[in-house]
Amino acid sequence: MSDKLAKHKQPWKPEELQKLQVLAGKGKGLKEIAKALNRTEESTKDAARQHGMTISKAR
Repeated sequence: MSDKLAKHKQPWKPEELQKLQVLAGKGKGLKEIAKALNRTEESTKDAARQHGMTISKAR
């Protein structure tokens, strides 16, 4: 099994939210951000929405 499994229903840590904000601010796509944070795309999208961040669409 892989040791890099997605964090299933784990709360977001402040460091993860900060990294999410930085990556979203740089215009990274949802898939790339989710992979960098080791989170699912759905969880990443929900966290961004809850904290007033926008993630750019993939081109």
